[in-house]
Amino acid sequence: MIYLYAKAVHIIFVICWMAGLFYMPRLFIYHTEAKAKGEVEYQILHKQFTLMENRLWWVITTPAMYIAIASALLMLYTTPGLLTLGWMHVKLLFVGGMVFYHFRSQRIMHALRDEKSTWTSHQLRLWNEVATILVFAIVFVVILKSALNWIYGVLGIVCLAVLLMFLIKLYKTYRKSKGEQVD
Repeated sequence: MIYLYAKAVHIIFVICWMAGLFYMPRLFIYHTEAKAKGEVEYQILHKQFTLMENRLWWVITTPAMYIAIASALLMLYTTPGLLTLGWMHVKLLFVGGMVFYHFRSQRIMHALRDEKSTWTSHQLRLWNEVATILVFAIVFVVILKSALNWIYGVLGIVCLAVLLMFLIKLYKTYRKSKGEQVD
C-alpha cells in the first residue's frame, strides 16, 4: 500500500519537475534574446526574467525534483527487487542524466542572472530538447521493460533527437527569412 502512495506522489512530482525543466530553458532563450533590445529595455527584462526564473526554480522545479527522488527511493525501499531488473538500471541511468540536466540548468540560470552567460539562443533551443529526449527515454524504458523493446525505444529516441535538431535548424532558417536577428 505504501508503494502505491509513493508511486502516485512520484508521478505527480515528476510531472511538476518536468514542467519546470521544460519551461525554464524557454525563459533562458527569452532572457538571452532580450540582450538584443536597447539597454534600458534589457535592464527591465533582465530583472523580470531573473525574478521569473528564480521563482520557477526554487518554488516549483527544485522542490518537485527532491520530492520525486524521495518518493522513488521510498518505492525502491519498499520493493527492493526492482533494483535487480535491467530496465530499472537503464531508467536510473537516464534519471541520472535528468538530474545532471537539472543542475546544469541551474548553472545557466545563475550565469544569466550574473550576466555572464555565453549561451546563444540557438544553443539554448538545443538544450531545451535534452529534457524532452530524456523523458521519452525514461517513459519508453519503464513502459516497454524488455531489453529488445527498450533498445528499439532508445533507437526511436535517437531518431527523435535528430528530428528535433532538424526542426530547430528549420525554425532558425525561417526566422532568418523573416529578418529576425538569429544567433
